[in-house]
Amino acid sequence: MTAERMSMRRSQSAATVQRFSMETFQSLLEKKLSAALANAGLPAAAGELTQATDPRFGDYQTNAALVLGKQCSENPRALAEKIVVHLSVNDLCEPPAVAGAGFINFGLRPAAIEEKALEILQDQRLGVAETETARRIVIDFGSPNVAKPMHVGHIRSTVLGDALARIAQFLGHEVVRDNHIGDWGTQFGMVIYGWKNLLDREALQRNPLAEIVRAYKETNQRATSDPQVREACRQELVKLQAGDKENIDIWNECVAFSMQDFEHVYKLLNVHYDLQCGESFYNDRLPGVVDRLLKSGIAEISEGAVVVFFRDNPELADKPLIIRKRDGGFNYATTDIATVDYRINELNADTIWYVVGAPQTLHFKQILEVARREGYTADLRHIIFGSVLGEDRKLMKTRSGENVPLRELLEEACRRARRIVEEKNPNLNEEEKTDIAEKIGIGAVKYADLSQYRMTDYIFSWEKMLALHGNTAPYLQNAYVRIRSIFRKTGENAPQIDKFVFGDPAEIDLAKRLCQFAEIVPQVLNGFRPNILTNYLFELANSFHAFYEACPVLKSEVPTRSSRLALCDLTARALRRGLGLLGIKMPEKM
Repeated sequence: MTAERMSMRRSQSAATVQRFSMETFQSLLEKKLSAALANAGLPAAAGELTQATDPRFGDYQTNAALVLGKQCSENPRALAEKIVVHLSVNDLCEPPAVAGAGFINFGLRPAAIEEKALEILQDQRLGVAETETARRIVIDFGSPNVAKPMHVGHIRSTVLGDALARIAQFLGHEVVRDNHIGDWGTQFGMVIYGWKNLLDREALQRNPLAEIVRAYKETNQRATSDPQVREACRQELVKLQAGDKENIDIWNECVAFSMQDFEHVYKLLNVHYDLQCGESFYNDRLPGVVDRLLKSGIAEISEGAVVVFFRDNPELADKPLIIRKRDGGFNYATTDIATVDYRINELNADTIWYVVGAPQTLHFKQILEVARREGYTADLRHIIFGSVLGEDRKLMKTRSGENVPLRELLEEACRRARRIVEEKNPNLNEEEKTDIAEKIGIGAVKYADLSQYRMTDYIFSWEKMLALHGNTAPYLQNAYVRIRSIFRKTGENAPQIDKFVFGDPAEIDLAKRLCQFAEIVPQVLNGFRPNILTNYLFELANSFHAFYEACPVLKSEVPTRSSRLALCDLTARALRRGLGLLGIKMPEKM
């Protein structure tokens, strides 16, 4: 597929261009803070303005005076008082207050919240502006191995990569989703030997991938103890790499069977890829990679192998990278360097994100260092993540010690969610029950993963992830369904209003949360942390429930009734959009 065909033309309509009127409270206050610092004769870029950690002290706060106090050796509280004098925020806030050692706190005026909430209500993007610095990002995620079923260890890369792709694209970046499938390498000698000598054809028809794995495992066991089998496997690999027709045909069948299984999992997860270039795609490019690195002096011959040494890099000085083995064979490193070339030179990527687990940290440090030495200026990031653990706090395994197949895990999630649906709403028809159970079950698995800080390991718990209370997908989905049921009861659509009317603190709190949606979404890509968005959505659902308990909606009088119905609709839209950016679907009933 050419770069031209991969190019995504983005609309430049007025609805997607950032407008001053649609700036967030945070960006508006940051501009006013910068102006105040400049007027006070201080560096305009000092400090940060963030959402307040404790709502008792306001809605936003800045540590600018503390930062400047340290830089200038001045009393930070006195500097804060000086900054406040120059702040012009009366259109948005109550008079700013200085607190503690020199924090400046900002409390939003209800009228400003009403106005901003109305702007968001009228905007399809809920106030989220597209980036002004769009990049072309190739995201490498998923990456299962052919001739092996996807297992629970693949969930994090697949779900995290998909969420980052959705959010980056929503923010206006051009995104290419690349599934770098492991479809080449030494294991295929054993796969082909097993296919020729041990395969049960009837079992292959019943469950192709399971039979291929069984034959491979038996071959591996035999090769461990029998040198003749081991040599036979090596010869099968040599024939494959030389282009032997019989072995290529077997390899193609294995790839096709594996892809069928992968696609079933991706359909359940609602994940798609723009490219699925396996390692084999780069096979013909590998000799050129080695020749180029030798010619440039980046690589050298050492003890018969071609090696890249990092003698001037303290972290990698004692960790050389082999790119051609003594026997002339290539390896993953060679393929990954060729992949960098392809993505930058042919896909025109200026950014590449590798969503790959922490055990590959050293490998990617080496690959990224080679790219730097070759003069590539693209932004290459290794986005690492922790592991999925069982209840015993060890890597999640079956009782027999095998990796848990991802397909079985997802299907079990749907079965468990189906039981919840049948208990909660037994009058639904079969099609509705199946659809809702899939949205709840798959959503629960995804959310349980994405709600964790990606660097940490987490314990997989059916009970916790499917709970209707707490920070779970079903809790958020239930909040959405609860809102939609309000409109089903009335038979009305969301009202068209020209003004919000807030009289209760719970209304104001919910509206403030909704105004923060446009601040939260872009932050996800700063550090690649979807858990920022999940935490926000959980707090939003909590704010909605507090509002719903405190503020009668259908029994209130106009204009309060219309205002509250509009606030309900806006909350539902934010929940739906937020979970959608995480790849989680919303049911209309539960």
